[in-house]
Amino acid sequence: MVKKLPLFLVFTLLTSFSFAQTIVSTSPENKNVILEEFTGIKCVFCPDGHRIAQGIKAANPDDVFLINIHTGGFAVPNPGEPDFRTPDGNAIRAYYGVNSYPSGMINRHTWSGNSPVISRSAWASRANTIMSESSYLNVGVEATIDVQTRELVVHVEGYYTGSSPLSTNFLTVALLQNNTKGPQTGGGQGNNYNHMHRLVDIITPTWGDPINTTTSSTFVDRTYTYTIPAMYNNVPAVVDDMEVVAFIAETQSEIISGHGARATFTGITIANDVSVVSIEDIPATCETSVAPKVTIKNEGQNTLTSLAITYEINGDSHSYNWTGNLPALWDETIELPEVNYTAQGTNTLTVSIPNDDDNSNNSFNTTFIEAPESTGTVDLRIITDAYGEECRWNLRDSNGNIVEFGGPYNDNSVIDIRMNIPEDCYTFILIDTFGDGGTRATLTDSEGTLLFNASGNWGAELSQEFNSNGVLEISDSQLDGISLYPNPASSILNLKNAENANIEIFDVLGKRILSQDNISINEQINVSNLVNGTYFIRIVKDNALTTKRFLISK
Repeated sequence: MVKKLPLFLVFTLLTSFSFAQTIVSTSPENKNVILEEFTGIKCVFCPDGHRIAQGIKAANPDDVFLINIHTGGFAVPNPGEPDFRTPDGNAIRAYYGVNSYPSGMINRHTWSGNSPVISRSAWASRANTIMSESSYLNVGVEATIDVQTRELVVHVEGYYTGSSPLSTNFLTVALLQNNTKGPQTGGGQGNNYNHMHRLVDIITPTWGDPINTTTSSTFVDRTYTYTIPAMYNNVPAVVDDMEVVAFIAETQSEIISGHGARATFTGITIANDVSVVSIEDIPATCETSVAPKVTIKNEGQNTLTSLAITYEINGDSHSYNWTGNLPALWDETIELPEVNYTAQGTNTLTVSIPNDDDNSNNSFNTTFIEAPESTGTVDLRIITDAYGEECRWNLRDSNGNIVEFGGPYNDNSVIDIRMNIPEDCYTFILIDTFGDGGTRATLTDSEGTLLFNASGNWGAELSQEFNSNGVLEISDSQLDGISLYPNPASSILNLKNAENANIEIFDVLGKRILSQDNISINEQINVSNLVNGTYFIRIVKDNALTTKRFLISK
């Protein structure tokens, strides 16, 4: 596929290194990874692919570069949805015969068989393999964008520390856009999913510009100029969010190495302006300390190197002096120092910065709520969808230990579980192994307080904190005369003075073992079929309730 660029500058290829290079190393290095991920907005597993790819990138920020290619049936939008597909992405998909999503290529290397396309489970190990290999070629790239004209200038350099086995190699420059909010099946964010590293165009020919001298000490120096349009497929092209990835391959396959760069910006008319863009959501919590995460953006032309940040929680003020290097139109998420606060039902957090050339964007506020309080007896109801085997859950204490768990379950079934838990702060976590939710679940305490609720397409995982006051034996004066014996029991458990009460017996996982209504004044309960362990009997009479613990020992 040959492309016509808005403007393609003349490039130079120098066959000896007598001219001064600026951005590429001349010392032998290992290969960098170019991970091309095939994805789509209707692909349930694709958010998991994005997570895996981002994890590889986060662990190797200077050696791994991501390109997300929306293509195939899962990328076809419904009416009113954004179209993230590109002609280049479709051509790449067709050439490699991609038919599963998410899948990807690590440097377009063929690992086995006839295709370099591999599943997401293999990305990390294959990336590590590539990064451990020496490279006979280094690549560097830098880019600038004039915000007034939307003109992008990409400068690529390559240096051959050894000779290529092929006399011709190919240089490709991909333009990517970050932070595009849009729909995504799976991921639990609906139409507000944040699409990153999204291919919008390849500004060279799809399969790259030829490099005709590939021997040791060859220096490649090429510059491309390209005008970013206002839209790609009616999706706004935001110049602030652009990045470039450049790589050199032996043929259509086998990328030797590559590099990426976020653009720097010119043409900004305001000198000094910093905005507080957002504060990361703080979930309902039973903690009384918090370390807020705030995103700031340098809206001015001058590079930002320091900033005084003030943050107030329920009126208590704290300060933090940030230092760093933030070029024009770049943003950064800062984790502010953890501070204690006096919890309220609804807590208010305000982050502000000093006055500058534009004071309309110097403050941002949000609220977060206190975790609900519960009794020590909680009831979990799970209603599975047609894929009950995908449902899992666990309950973790304040130290992160799993104290209760469950799943998988039958399809289209109702599961009721009662748990008795000591005083602590807990996190209830509901999991869908497929990643699209669908299971409905509620967690309530013995007084009917709703602690957790899930319905619809909630993604791979949903969690909520809550406090337990640790009341394991809920007593009422009307029930003080009830006695339970022997304890431990082996075959018969006697319940005295509980005439006309309703009883339920649960194991330690909250599973109901037995229920009986309107018992006699001196009821004998057959427990011979119970295995050794701890159990709870819940007794309800005349709107009074008590829960008693007993042991089975044989």
